[in-house]
Amino acid sequence: MPDIHSSSSNAPAPTSAATAPTMVEVIPGGPVSGVIQPPGSKSLTNRALICAAFAAGTSQLRGALRSEDTEVMIDALRTIGVNIDVTEGGRTITVHNDTVHNDTVHNDTVHNDTAKTASKPDNEPYPLFIANSGTTIRFLTAALSAAGGQFRLHGVPRMHERPIGDLIDAISTVIQGSITAESPQGCPPVSIDSAGWREGEIEVGGAVSSQYLSGLMMAAPIGPRDANPPRSQTTRIAVQGELVSRPYVEMTCRVLESFGATVKTITSGLAAGQSVAFDISPATTTDGYGYRGIDYAIEPDASAASYFWAAAAISGGSVTVTGLTHAAMQGDVGFVDVLKQMGCEVDEHEAGITVTGGRLHGIDVDMNAISDTVQTLAVVALFATGPTRVRGVAHNRFKETDRIGDLACELTKLGAHVTEHEDGLTITPPANGSEGLHGAVLQTYHDHRMAMSLSLAGLRIAGVKIMDPSCTGKTYPEYFADLEQLIGRAHHWSTLST
Repeated sequence: MPDIHSSSSNAPAPTSAATAPTMVEVIPGGPVSGVIQPPGSKSLTNRALICAAFAAGTSQLRGALRSEDTEVMIDALRTIGVNIDVTEGGRTITVHNDTVHNDTVHNDTVHNDTAKTASKPDNEPYPLFIANSGTTIRFLTAALSAAGGQFRLHGVPRMHERPIGDLIDAISTVIQGSITAESPQGCPPVSIDSAGWREGEIEVGGAVSSQYLSGLMMAAPIGPRDANPPRSQTTRIAVQGELVSRPYVEMTCRVLESFGATVKTITSGLAAGQSVAFDISPATTTDGYGYRGIDYAIEPDASAASYFWAAAAISGGSVTVTGLTHAAMQGDVGFVDVLKQMGCEVDEHEAGITVTGGRLHGIDVDMNAISDTVQTLAVVALFATGPTRVRGVAHNRFKETDRIGDLACELTKLGAHVTEHEDGLTITPPANGSEGLHGAVLQTYHDHRMAMSLSLAGLRIAGVKIMDPSCTGKTYPEYFADLEQLIGRAHHWSTLST
């Protein structure tokens, strides 16, 4: 039984579109058995980076994720003058106590060979390239509007199609200055010209992305560093309507509290239509920073773990993911409970969680709280008896790609019957079961989760070829190398014939 830690394989691991093979094919085989620990959580890494950037003192983030999304966040923070040291292959990030002053960037030396020079023309915004990182643009938009200054956040074309209007509207009620989304339908680029936030309650819709709320919550303790007196008041952030992906918001609360902020959850006495509110106060510091610098350990990524637990379910094997239990901050650990409903055996122990495959059957499940694992479950559903109905994930259409419509398209290529619904989809395997499934060339839409989840179909189906495998670099650059070591056989890498 192989024991794998992330980034330990010598197999080809795509890192850029320029060097990666065009297609990868996972070769079918027997039951998958092994032990693996995925890299650090992207969600926790980017939340901790925001808090550390606006913290008094020095923070050391251990077990961090090195990926496109976290590199985008680090580069953006450096551009505005935050001093960041990256060591141990990206697994340790040290953030020093320098942060944003209104329109003034520190000229501190950054101890890293990828550091950027923080400079801009007078009276012009800092240009921040966000690529297609949703967490980065949402978290930074809120944080920088509270810190004060002039900024323009822009990204790849798909980023300029991803809505951010609800977040802009919420910030507009308290910003001392202006904030605008430049693309149609309230999409980035985002322009900010701010002197910080004034006092007042902020209300945000909860139905599109919990990252809007998380961004506002992390920004609440932050104020202009030259403010006199420094920001100290409590800010209330109220959610209008349904709140999607609530475990991610609970994760945000715990990260804020780790960095010294105070969070109180309010569920009564709210205005009409509000489902929950959060009262957030800055950390008590002597120099006005919103947070305190700390030594912070980051859990392995639970969304990444879902692929390895799913490998056990699909192949009838047994896979242990170490470093994660139900006590983890990440709600996506709950994916194992969905697999248990489908017929798998789940064993939680001190080291982690083991999933052992069983006879799979379709289920009806609300995945609102663990929506990043919908694509993983959809591939497992191909090998179940009967249909699987996924509910509560209408917001998945606004991710890196349309994770309902595009997922349905690719699953259909494999021989499944897929029905789209407003809030999800139904996956029905062929009448003759997995024998009715067949290989196909599958598009990933440059969505890392499409590539990782769809590749798992190749554990049982010959000829499943995944286009653009390098897109996994967004959150898990070593995914295919780690999967190869876990299953104990090489993938087939190729390019398209012309």
